[in-house]
Amino acid sequence: MIGNTVTHHYQNFLQVIQSYYQLTKPRIIPLLLITTTASMSIASRGKLDFVLLLFTLAGGTFAAASAQTFNCIYDRDIDYEMERTRHRPLPSGRVQPAHALIFAIALACISFTLLAVFVNLLSAVLAMSGILFYVGVYTHLLKRHTSLNIVIGGAAGAIPALVGWAAVTGSVSWTAWLLFAIIFLWTPPHFWALALMISEDYAKVGVPMLPVVADNITAARQIWVYSLLLIPTTFLLLEPLNVMGAIYGCTAFVLGAIFIKKAWVLLQNSEDKQLARSLFLFSILYMMLLCAAMVIDSFPFTHKLIEVILGFLVSR
Repeated sequence: MIGNTVTHHYQNFLQVIQSYYQLTKPRIIPLLLITTTASMSIASRGKLDFVLLLFTLAGGTFAAASAQTFNCIYDRDIDYEMERTRHRPLPSGRVQPAHALIFAIALACISFTLLAVFVNLLSAVLAMSGILFYVGVYTHLLKRHTSLNIVIGGAAGAIPALVGWAAVTGSVSWTAWLLFAIIFLWTPPHFWALALMISEDYAKVGVPMLPVVADNITAARQIWVYSLLLIPTTFLLLEPLNVMGAIYGCTAFVLGAIFIKKAWVLLQNSEDKQLARSLFLFSILYMMLLCAAMVIDSFPFTHKLIEVILGFLVSR
């Protein structure tokens, strides 16, 4: 009996941990950390301090987890109405709103402390501004009231690039703001592709995503427009800023061409949810690979290796 009781309590404890973990929407966080890492790598010119990276990513993780938990608290009513979100911890009743609020505040405090003590104050303030913008501006003011919710709200997801830059340099430069702009322009095609996939859910709960308040073709046109703005912007890291090289340039060109093609195909078939899904999934891969290229290209030995290879080819 005692063994069964202990097992039961242990299982309940694991379920509680899992519920609080789910509040943070953990699948969203890795992409934010990748953009932070890319920013830090460029800022340090490939000479990343591992300890600094660790504390910055930890602080960023807690900040993102806090923002997502606040979002879950605020949206628990519409999460209950939508079938795909009904089983989340708050609408299902596994976590009480008051407990979730304490959890969200604690996460924010841990984030600020880690960044302020072990990184610098600017990175901590930027991380807190990201939480406030996501919760106060996007979730509260925009999400349920305007189809521009994703356009303006995209700034919250771009703030980690500023945090990463500030962590290394203690300031925010033009390059940091360009990284911010790249993520900002990437966000509408990414989320509108998702909105095209699940527009019925958004319509059911009255969230004015673009496909809901307009139509699919309008959303597809906007995806096309933002894609056309995004791809050229990524090349500004080459010229005039001159902070990236050939590896990044080639990667940005190939990924950009695929992104444009998928956006164009969706524009021709805006009712096809599979095409929207294809663009949505590729947009995630696009940002991950683009940031990976930034990291690789920032290493000094990468350029030396290219010079050696080119010298070898020329000599032959």
